[in-house]
Amino acid sequence: MIAPVEAHILIVDDDERIRSLLQKFLIRHGFWVSVARDAAHARKILAGLEFDLIVMDVMMPGDNGFELTRELRATMETPILLLTAKGETEDRIVGLEAGADDYIAKPFEPKELLLRINAILRRAPAPVSVEAGPKFLSLGAVRYDLERGELRMGDEIVRLTATESQLMKIFSAQIGEPVSRGQLVEDLGRDGGQAQERAVDVQITRLRRKIENDPKRPRYLQTVRGSGYMLTGD
Repeated sequence: MIAPVEAHILIVDDDERIRSLLQKFLIRHGFWVSVARDAAHARKILAGLEFDLIVMDVMMPGDNGFELTRELRATMETPILLLTAKGETEDRIVGLEAGADDYIAKPFEPKELLLRINAILRRAPAPVSVEAGPKFLSLGAVRYDLERGELRMGDEIVRLTATESQLMKIFSAQIGEPVSRGQLVEDLGRDGGQAQERAVDVQITRLRRKIENDPKRPRYLQTVRGSGYMLTGD
């Protein structure tokens, strides 16, 4: 089953294992996928990026999925699919009344989720081409075009190596969330080990030279002690 062209999905779930599994599953089926660990993290990401669909868990610490859905519906029409461990009719009604487009109870078959997602995206109105523009992440003097995978300074393209380009795609899919060195090694398709992790450190240093005003004091591609690296935008 092929995803709609360049559809970008945001997964909001406090369970890291579920976030990772859904992200990998949907990427394999042709979607762009970003993840958020809770409502606060989702707000931060949504402040800088637009999405074609939000897949959101109901039971989260802090604001739950119902509350965040109501909040988002006040300002945006992005389709929302709610996930929950509860299957009661009452909860389904609450979710739909909050503004969700669909509702699926855990546990669910990934193929069923995929069918629901594609059905929602087919129903969603097409964006007006005059108003449509590139989705990008602002990083000070440079901008990263998520659709094209291009880094630009003004009208000029900043050349990225193949590894740097892979790193930007990995980080931009998890804005504001640390990615461990081990995970980066795995996502880059490298063999594990300390040597490969040190190689990642070198690539991060080189990438910082292209996106940071002061690479020695990084503002956007940050080191998170004990967790790895994290990309944040303006």
